[in-house]
Amino acid sequence: MDLKEIQNLIKFVAKSGASEVKLETGDVKITIRTGSDEKETIVQQVPMGGQMQQMPQQPQQQQAPAPSQENAPQSKEEQSSSQENSNYITVKSPIIGTFYRKPSPDKPTFVEVGDSIKEGDVLCVIEAMKLFNEIESEVSGKVIKVLVDDASPVEFDQPLFLVDPS
Repeated sequence: MDLKEIQNLIKFVAKSGASEVKLETGDVKITIRTGSDEKETIVQQVPMGGQMQQMPQQPQQQQAPAPSQENAPQSKEEQSSSQENSNYITVKSPIIGTFYRKPSPDKPTFVEVGDSIKEGDVLCVIEAMKLFNEIESEVSGKVIKVLVDDASPVEFDQPLFLVDPS
C-alpha cells in the first residue's frame, strides 16, 4: 500500500466516525485508531512476519475558515438559480472516492442530462480502495444536471446530480 492510499483511508476513517479500523492486504496489516478528541490519529503498519512500524500522524490542522460570502448580498442570478434548484433533489456521494460516469472506458455513460431514471437505476460508480461501488438512484425523475466531472475525486456527501422528481 502506498502513502496516498493510507492517507485516503485515514481521511475516510476520520469522517466515518469509527474509532478503530484494521485492514490486512497481502503482506501489510494496518490498524488506524482515532483519538477521543478526533484530532489525533495513530496508524500502525505491520509487515506480515516483520517488525512493527508506527507512523504517528500529525494532528489534523484546523483550517481557518475561508472568507465566506454569506454576508454579501446575492445577485439576482444567484437567487433565481437557488430557487430553481430548490425544486430538484440532489443525489449526493455516500462515500469518498473517484467519480466515474461509465462502467469502463469503452462503455457508454450510465445516465445523461435529460434521461428519465427510476429508483434503483445506477447513476455512476465511485472507486474507493480499488473497489468500484455502483451508486443507485433513490428517487425517480429526470436528470437535470451532472455536478461532477468524470474521473474527479469526490468527498462524502458531495452533490453529484440534480434530479427533477416531477
